[in-house]
Amino acid sequence: MNPPRPTDAVDQILAQWQEHRPDLDTRAMGPLGRLKRVAALLDRELRTTFSSFDLSPWEFDVLATLRRSGPPYRLAPTALFSALMVSSGTMTHRLHGLEHRGWVKRSPNPDDARSLMVELSPLGLERIDAALAAHVANLERLLAPLPAAERDALDHALSLLLNRLEA
Repeated sequence: MNPPRPTDAVDQILAQWQEHRPDLDTRAMGPLGRLKRVAALLDRELRTTFSSFDLSPWEFDVLATLRRSGPPYRLAPTALFSALMVSSGTMTHRLHGLEHRGWVKRSPNPDDARSLMVELSPLGLERIDAALAAHVANLERLLAPLPAAERDALDHALSLLLNRLEA
């Protein structure tokens, strides 16, 4: 049997709904409300780490996507905006900013003369490698309160939910 968990802000919301709309089963608000609050709080924590490397979250995401593509750390813009789930217009704007900062460069696509490739510059590679190490350490710190079995169970449950939502 699990020990009782501490109460949180979502419990207060659920209690208010129970009092004022006892006819509704609001239990689904619990996990989804907690996910929403956790996402907002995690976003704040992640932004703090990224900002210490003069990166915004979207800049980190673009550089990390290029980095994890492997050498030569180059992708077509369509592959980038598909991986990052943004529009082509948004991607173009973001690439201009990253290019201006010297973190990416665009070069002709050797397979299609009509298009360009986006590649990490040496400065961008250095920036993302440093930020990534700090990011991973920050993620470990954030998950440290959960024992390994609970982390695995959370990961499993979120994977099931994500798969159903993405379908």
